[in-house]
Amino acid sequence: MKKVLVINANSKSNSFCKSLADQYLAAATGRCAIEIIHIGDLDFESSLCEGYDQIQPLEPDLVDFQEKVKWAEHIVIISPVWWGGLPAKFKGLIDRTFLPGFAFKYINDKSIPKQLLEGRTSELIITLDTPTFWYKYVKGNPIYKELKRCILSFSGIKNTSATYFGPIITSTKTQREKWLNQVSKIAKKLK
Repeated sequence: MKKVLVINANSKSNSFCKSLADQYLAAATGRCAIEIIHIGDLDFESSLCEGYDQIQPLEPDLVDFQEKVKWAEHIVIISPVWWGGLPAKFKGLIDRTFLPGFAFKYINDKSIPKQLLEGRTSELIITLDTPTFWYKYVKGNPIYKELKRCILSFSGIKNTSATYFGPIITSTKTQREKWLNQVSKIAKKLK
């Protein structure tokens, strides 16, 4: 069975991202080994205070997160777009855990580091309060570029797809149910 980690990157206790993550979990259960993380449940300092200059001890929730990333073969990131990009707590989670020696390793005399999370795939499910076409083609799709190119690819994780839902803020109950059903279909494709 494929090992899948679902990350709800919205820190709110009750959000549409949480509903999407729970829907994905329900649809994928039995099809794969699956774990879910709701970032709002994690307790950690989100700032990498000294960058890579000093080792900042990882809180237990961050150690657990790293263990789940190492365990996973496929990572599903469900994130809202806040101010055009990643929510601060999720960015802090990446800053604190995707560290040298875990996600990548600098090699002497090489400008491109060794990717330590190779062999994993990911998919992105993004929620917006703006129309999808506006975000992707007028604003330049910054969340996708940051996640796919700057974080996942840098670490060796191959992103396989990105699905966008929006605008959430003006969506109807019927539209949200349609999006939840779409996430179920995506999850049921897991093998």
